Amino acid sequence: MTLRLRFTLFTVFWLIFILILYNVFVYFFVIRVTTRGELQLLANKADLVVETLRKQKMVGIDDPKLLSDMYNVNEMMRIVTADSRVINTVGIDKELLSIPVDVRTVSRSETLRLNGQRVLVWSVPIYEEHRLIGEVESARRLTVLDGYLKILLGALSVTSVGAILFAILGTYWFTSRLTGPIGQMVQTMREIDRSGKLQRVKMGQEESIELQQLIRAFNQMIERLDRTIERQKQFVADASHELKTPLTVIGSYADMLKRWGRDNVEVRDEAIEAIAKETERLKKLTRSMLTLAEAEQDEWLNRTRFDAVAVVKELSGVLGTTFQREIRVHGPGSSVQMTGDKDKIRQMLLILLDNAIKYSKEPIDVRIKSDKNSVQLDVTDYGLGIPETEIPYLFERFYRVDEARHRSTGGSGLGLSIAKKIIELHNGSVEVFSKPGSGTTIAITFPR
Repeated sequence: MTLRLRFTLFTVFWLIFILILYNVFVYFFVIRVTTRGELQLLANKADLVVETLRKQKMVGIDDPKLLSDMYNVNEMMRIVTADSRVINTVGIDKELLSIPVDVRTVSRSETLRLNGQRVLVWSVPIYEEHRLIGEVESARRLTVLDGYLKILLGALSVTSVGAILFAILGTYWFTSRLTGPIGQMVQTMREIDRSGKLQRVKMGQEESIELQQLIRAFNQMIERLDRTIERQKQFVADASHELKTPLTVIGSYADMLKRWGRDNVEVRDEAIEAIAKETERLKKLTRSMLTLAEAEQDEWLNRTRFDAVAVVKELSGVLGTTFQREIRVHGPGSSVQMTGDKDKIRQMLLILLDNAIKYSKEPIDVRIKSDKNSVQLDVTDYGLGIPETEIPYLFERFYRVDEARHRSTGGSGLGLSIAKKIIELHNGSVEVFSKPGSGTTIAITFPR
């Protein structure tokens, strides 16, 4: 069942239910009000007769003129004694006159049906010195009232049917407008599946705010997918290019070994050294690519609470000893606690410090700053620096600054991409400040 049909049926069902309740209420309310008015009219006439008899001290109780002055068409009035004997009556309707006599000591009203027509009956007892003498009975056909009720019932039925038809057409039109963009998105998805080309849904000005948000979110998703696909294509192309060079070198030296390496020791040593070097480069490149692939998984991080100062000092000491370089750590005397993946933060620092060691010969400064909301890590080297035009592309995969990041350093161009991914997964931000010949500072901010 489509959303349009479901919404239409739901709306029509509830409208019918509400109309039924409303019509029943109106119908019975009108019956109650009009019947009460007719009953009040009969009660006034009977009370007037009783009051007249009291004033006359029950004289003329059988006088026809007593009742004829208040007689009306479709009515019957009579006076009945306590022994159920009719002594005075007025009226020509035989069915009304044939209503059984029922003398009671209190006033009463009831509604009867004679040949399918409603008849309203009212009776009032007559007392003389606390002694029941009889009662005044009056009956009235509700023919005119029932005719009006039939007209009311017909009007309610016609208006209800009209309202239902209007609701069906209006709901169908409204749901068509409502589901139109959704159908357009479905059609766009099918077209994307058929052609393999990403497309966006056009947004009109007449759509509601919710539909505009839905279309905007869909188009943003398509744009993101488009960017992702383009990055994947670029990554595959760059990876192929990066893998091509070492494989070509390895193949060339292997071929050279086959031809001359068996008899020439120098050629053999050169080939072995080159193959080993390129193989190590391939290993590093493969590890970096696997790291980037793992970073796309949801559970790549293992978040814990740790001391950022201790991690920086430990890593700086290891790298300083290994590469015989001075790495100065500037930070608060106490610990700086933050939440994140300790190993991934250490890997990010390792990438930044390794770059600083490769492209500078001066001491390296690492500064740690913190406040109640964030932790900032600054890695500063005083080496070659980066041109301002190159900074926006610094964290792209396989990107190298021509003057600095060349193959003699052994880099694959993926280190800073991995560092940027780690920063993003920790909801952090990174800024690069550099000037050619004066060094580079990479400032990273993490939420505590």
